[in-house]
This record gives sequence, C-alpha cells and structure tokens, in this order.
Amino acid sequence: MSKLTKNQKAAQAKVDFNKVYKLDEAAALVKDITFTKFDASVDIDIRLGVDPRKSNQMVRGVVTLPHGTGKTVRVLVLCTPDKENEAKAAGADYVGLDEYVEKIKGGWTDVDVIICTPNVMAKVGALGRILGPRGLMPNPKTGTVTMEVGKAVSEVKAGKIDFKVDKYGIVHTSIGKVSFTPEQIIDNAKEFIGTIIKLKPAASKGTYVLSVYLSSTMSPGIAVDIKSVDVK
Repeated sequence: MSKLTKNQKAAQAKVDFNKVYKLDEAAALVKDITFTKFDASVDIDIRLGVDPRKSNQMVRGVVTLPHGTGKTVRVLVLCTPDKENEAKAAGADYVGLDEYVEKIKGGWTDVDVIICTPNVMAKVGALGRILGPRGLMPNPKTGTVTMEVGKAVSEVKAGKIDFKVDKYGIVHTSIGKVSFTPEQIIDNAKEFIGTIIKLKPAASKGTYVLSVYLSSTMSPGIAVDIKSVDVK
C-alpha cells in the first residue's frame, strides 16, 4: 500500500470518518480538504437499495444543475445539413455527419456529449460498439436524439447531465468544481439528490437511498446525512 502524501494526511485529519455530516457541513468541508493545484471536480456518490440487474429497478435519468458542472462540455451534433446552422448557433463544438462518422470509426471520440437527429440514427447506430462503452451513444430517453438540436445543445452547455445506476447500485456524477461556493455545491447536490428520489422504482423495497458521499478529485469521501437534504 502506498504511503499517504502530506496533503492526503492533512485532508484525512480534517474528516471524522465516524460522522455523518449535514449537507452544508459537507459542502464546506469538501472545499477545505482539497489541495490540488487545479480546479478539482466535486463528485457525489449515492448508493441505492436497488438491484440494477432487474429492468424494473433500473434508475436512469437527466438533471439540469442550477449552477452547471463547471466543466467545458464539448458537444458533437450529427445531423443533416438543414439542422447544422441551428446546432452551430446554439454553441455546438462540432457539427456534421458523414465526416464525423468516419472519424469515430477511426477511433476519434474527443467529445463529451453527442446529439443527433432521429433521421440519422441508422448511421449513428452503426457506431454503437465504439460509443456505447464510452457513454457517448445518443439516446431519446436522455434527450440526445431529437429534432430540436439547438435546444438540446443549449441545455447540455448549461449543465444538463445524464446518469445511470451502475451494476453495484451506485449513481456517481460530478456536481461542480471546488471553486464553487458552498451554496452552489449545496444547490446542485439538492437538485441531483431530489431527482434521484423522484426516480425511485416501484419495485424497490426497503430503504432506497442507503448512503450519500461528497468528495473531490483525490480527496477522501464525506458521508452526508440524507435527512439534512431538504429536497423539493
């Protein structure tokens, strides 16, 4: 086991691992225990009492964070020429079709989100083996397959993210940056947790939200008391 660095020791000394913190305490603490020289991401991990192997217990959805993610999101729009200007006007980083399909077949996936129109899904579907494992495959359920490409691009740029519970029953995503104020982190966390709660499957029995943790890049996790989260 590798030795802890001086900063890691300092971070761990500030966290009581036997304590479950209120959300406002955790939001302030996650900033205090981050020593990276770059603007680290603030992550949230929510363990759910569901069995993701069963289709009727799958938890998946989209959420628009009030203060965005703090990340620069690179968006590719795959569409026919009549939709290109709409996509570009909304701020898409890359717009086209055949040339990008060929680039992706060659291994290029240097984007964060891909949006496409329904009429090009035949071409996009052929890229499933490449895009699927990277979480880049457009999906109507997340609003990334739509004729309203301008609206979709604007929403993604504003902080809309999609999420899905993993095979261990955990939903993990970034909800901001350490440079955010504690209030911004709290707002984003409440929005995300509230969305998760609304998506509770009818087939899920017992306790739904088992645990919530906040952390930043390379920081220890901070347990959050779900009862302290006043969601709408």
